[in-house]
Amino acid sequence: MVKNNIKVAISGYYGFDNFGDEAILKVLVEELKSHGADLTVFSKNPSKTSSRLGVFSVYTFDLFKIVDTLKNTDVLVSGGGSLLQDATSIKSLLYYLFVISAALFYRKRVIIFAQGIGPIKNFFGRFLTKFVLKKCSYITVRDEKSLFRVRGWGAKADLVNDPVWSIKLREYIPMGRVGVQLRSWKTLSDKFLFSLARRVALNFSDKEVYIYSFQDSLDFELCKKFENNLKLANPSIKTKIISGASIDEIVQSFSNLDYLIGMRYHACLLALKYGIKTLGLSYDEKVEKIAKRFDIPYSDLSYNDNLEEKFDKLKKLDSKEILNRANSICFDFSNILRYLN
Repeated sequence: MVKNNIKVAISGYYGFDNFGDEAILKVLVEELKSHGADLTVFSKNPSKTSSRLGVFSVYTFDLFKIVDTLKNTDVLVSGGGSLLQDATSIKSLLYYLFVISAALFYRKRVIIFAQGIGPIKNFFGRFLTKFVLKKCSYITVRDEKSLFRVRGWGAKADLVNDPVWSIKLREYIPMGRVGVQLRSWKTLSDKFLFSLARRVALNFSDKEVYIYSFQDSLDFELCKKFENNLKLANPSIKTKIISGASIDEIVQSFSNLDYLIGMRYHACLLALKYGIKTLGLSYDEKVEKIAKRFDIPYSDLSYNDNLEEKFDKLKKLDSKEILNRANSICFDFSNILRYLN
């Protein structure tokens, strides 16, 4: 239990309609609200964040309101996700460092929450990040590389599981559906996309294919292209594109899947948590890591990859074994709650 009505500001990549980040925020908000915390979330879409989560929200780029909020808060929670890196842009890194630095300036406690730290190639950005992290109250990171990096900088950190392992599920009722979740990526070629569509059509002609766009601004057009490829491979196959869905709607929809072919890390995580037979499409090493952790097949998006072999392994997976492994993983909030006090 945290102190009654403790004021907590939450900073992250929120309000951009990215499923993984919004799922992390949902888990964090539900946990802190259950302990009586008074929450303010910095969001690109404050009205949507407020209505969906029942919290006060401030526009991400209204720096005056951000600073005023931090001045009157008790704790800043920064994360989760990959915020402190310059692979996206140096501006993004400097923004999140500004938010943390403002909280530290007003002598507020700062918790780095389940972040992936780095890479940071810019010398000034790296120097600033090292300096700021050493001033934080508590740091948790989500992968070994980040842990090694932070400890190498002379700051203490704990390695934690992804918070979405603690998301609340619905009753699992498979309904003869195959989920395909795709995201735009530079190495995802048209050849591979058609090869994947052909393989889905061959293996699951008797099922309805649900195609998930988790971030419409990036993924929706790709999902439509994949649907067209499926229709070329099998004109009679039933398809449905899921777009603009809330976290709860996606969690509900996944509860009816028999299989998932997933590209985003959190799509694979959610499916595995249900015990769904899953094939990973590895655009990033984190997808490969979760595939190896659960001993499920994964593809590296290469056109020469043996998809027939991957699909054979997919269909032979043991759902009960997947579920048993998933049930052994959760996010431990005990240290977070301790540092809130």
